[in-house]
Amino acid sequence: MTKGGFVKVAKFIGRRLANLVILLFVLSLVTFGLLYLTNSDPARTLAGAKKVSAAQLAAIRHQYHLDEPLWKQYMIWLSNAVHGDFGTSIRTQLPVSQMIGQRAWVTLTLALLALAIALLIGLPLGVVAAKRHGTWRDGLITALAVVGLSAPSFAVGLLLLYVFAVKLGWFPVYGLGDGSFADALPHLLLPAITLAVGLFAAVIKVSRASLLEQVESDYTLFAQSRGVPRGTITRWQLRNAALPIMTSSGLLIASLISGTVIVETTFSIGGLGTLLQESVTFKDIPVVQAVTLLLATVICVTTAIIDALYALVDPRLRPNGGHRNSADTPTNKEGEA
Repeated sequence: MTKGGFVKVAKFIGRRLANLVILLFVLSLVTFGLLYLTNSDPARTLAGAKKVSAAQLAAIRHQYHLDEPLWKQYMIWLSNAVHGDFGTSIRTQLPVSQMIGQRAWVTLTLALLALAIALLIGLPLGVVAAKRHGTWRDGLITALAVVGLSAPSFAVGLLLLYVFAVKLGWFPVYGLGDGSFADALPHLLLPAITLAVGLFAAVIKVSRASLLEQVESDYTLFAQSRGVPRGTITRWQLRNAALPIMTSSGLLIASLISGTVIVETTFSIGGLGTLLQESVTFKDIPVVQAVTLLLATVICVTTAIIDALYALVDPRLRPNGGHRNSADTPTNKEGEA
């Protein structure tokens, strides 16, 4: 790697990291402010539904540092949050970090299953639609993607529940079984498929549009006229179409995280989405703050990682100044990528 190329990539990644730090700072401010969005006294909110005396309210203010200046409250809360301490749940009186730890694996497993299903189905169908542009296959796949994007997650979940769980009995109806991972996996498969419906539809649309631009490009026509093997041309096309697909993957991650709330509620799965919904209902502010900040951080960090990977995909950010290996890409004699 040349010195100039290294500096170029380092500056690119540095800008992305700086943007990430600023975004996380703003998110922490918004999350901290959730305690003050209610019309009542924050101490009264933290006390929950139980009746408390003035002395007890004073003790709650002291416990949560509500008697300190606002800026100091934020610094104390942020310091504790960085160390994984989000306080105690109003509803269960358990440590918030403990409640999140008990449910995070459910949401993580559900999200990974849904993402894997969406990519395994969406990418091949998007490639087929682009390669068979204008044919009945393209029309069928495009119509399937439109239906997937238009269908609400709760409606898809209820339909799948009725057909595959109630009528056919292929899947469990609700819950996570005995709580073990081996028993929970079959319970998570149908919710993962429900969550993947909208995702694979988006993957089809994005991959089809990106690859179609490469299929109709000049270098593809020139390579075909020179008799370049079809597999080689497809590899060039997929590489050149990768950047727009990666750009949209950040939105897919955000859609995946937000979709878990509806899907977990529909299938009665005790993940972070269900925990967030229950906590909002019972005004359990410490839990709402913790789950909101955690999910937002996951989305932001994932997007930042995707942005950093641009340096490995975008030729303009490569250390060699965008020059490609002639063995892997079309040269001036074989067509320009």
